[in-house]
Amino acid sequence: MMAKQWKWTNAISKRASLEAAVKEVVEQAHCGLDEPADLAMVFISSAFASEYSRLMPLLREQLKARAIIGCSGGGITGTNSGEATEEIEGEPALSLTVAQLPGVNIQTFHINGQGLPDLDGPPGPWVEMLQVNPAENPQFILLADPFSTAINDLLQGLDYAYPGSPKVGGLASTLGGSPTGLFCNYQLYREGSVGVALSGNIILETIVAQGCRPIGEPYRISEGERNIVIGLEEPNKPIGTSRPPLEVLRELIQTLSEKDRQLAQHSLFVGIARDEFQQTLNQGDFLIRQLLGVDPKAGAIAIGDRVRTGQRIQFHLRDANTSAEDLEMLLQRYQNETDISTPPMGALMFSCLGRGQGLYEQANFDSALFRSYLGNIPLSGFFCNGEIGPVGGTTFLHGYTSVFAICRQP
Repeated sequence: MMAKQWKWTNAISKRASLEAAVKEVVEQAHCGLDEPADLAMVFISSAFASEYSRLMPLLREQLKARAIIGCSGGGITGTNSGEATEEIEGEPALSLTVAQLPGVNIQTFHINGQGLPDLDGPPGPWVEMLQVNPAENPQFILLADPFSTAINDLLQGLDYAYPGSPKVGGLASTLGGSPTGLFCNYQLYREGSVGVALSGNIILETIVAQGCRPIGEPYRISEGERNIVIGLEEPNKPIGTSRPPLEVLRELIQTLSEKDRQLAQHSLFVGIARDEFQQTLNQGDFLIRQLLGVDPKAGAIAIGDRVRTGQRIQFHLRDANTSAEDLEMLLQRYQNETDISTPPMGALMFSCLGRGQGLYEQANFDSALFRSYLGNIPLSGFFCNGEIGPVGGTTFLHGYTSVFAICRQP
């Protein structure tokens, strides 16, 4: 008797009628499935915000999936009937992924926005909250409401309770101030987070493209407080020699090309090295954070994360070309370093609202580049208010990033 095979399909509809959109994606996604799906994932455009409460009843009538999660997005990604991936921004769109995953344990969950377990306590309460056994090496897809979830505490707690487990996803997004929506097991939620833990016969691999390139040299923080960098030690200078970071930055900007100097006026970021012991730091070895402000009098800078003495940082720039080159570099690295004797069956894309056509001035850029390296596998997802993905073994909330989750059998 032959073992059951994985099946993973996706469909996207641009119909303005929710009934018509649901009917279209269910019919297309179910094509080739011989029994109900084990898992469904749905992403719905904020153009349907007034109809979120109708989505789950409509899907329950037609879908018959055993488990389902999803959320709203200001833009939606999916694979059309011609097997081309589309990123639909600011218009009605509905994307549905259905998968038959024999040998995979699937556990969905909803987490309330408030009352997370104590980060200073043992990991047990986190495990009890999710009812997911760490011994099964679960792999997580997380979707969260940006307004009611202490997302950084949630990610820190999940890393604590499930070390080594990949966690990917994004914050539900909207356009025009409409409410967000989260979906789990045919229920609509307006707060907290939803997700699924996958374990067993599955590998979930991640690519986190932060879209920046380093400029200058790495510096070591000689003095810092909370998210304020007060002093920097420069490379090739005597130990203990420290200068105000704003002074260092001004000198660095003067060494840049005219194009990069103009870019630094509005697209300057700070990268924090994730590996304390790595001798040579390259593009992709940093957690990218926003430069929030400067103190001209003290020469200090404020960044969008906590810092501590001894950390290494490097300034970064971001533009469309850099974002494209960064994603291509990571895709090449994945292709070269990953054993894909068993090819991927499907993938998810969680991309920032600040990417897409607004960044590249053309449609479907990130998804088309991804498929040029990974082939025509079903790809779905949404444009996020913040993207969830690992850097250096720790899970972070990102901005201006595209996070890919690639699913395949061992």
